[in-house]
Amino acid sequence: MVQQVIVAVIVAAAVLHFCTKYLPAAWRRQIVYFLTKRGFDQEKAAKLFNTKSSGCGDGCSSCGSCETTPAETTTTAPLKRVIKLHVQR
Repeated sequence: MVQQVIVAVIVAAAVLHFCTKYLPAAWRRQIVYFLTKRGFDQEKAAKLFNTKSSGCGDGCSSCGSCETTPAETTTTAPLKRVIKLHVQR
């Protein structure tokens, strides 16, 4: 009986770790919303699931999408982003 409880705790911890690290951000926000409706603290749940309570575009500088470029970089050529692909054969 004790072994089953220990295994259940380990499996629950593994599922929680998976949910906090590898789920898409939209799913994690839905989980935080679900937990908040059930009476859990929103701040702690948002911190655990690594979600931001503010939306994109409010100037929070968390994603970098709303940043303005400095004056010296506007005169130079824009930086190119390269995605390197490693083909495994």
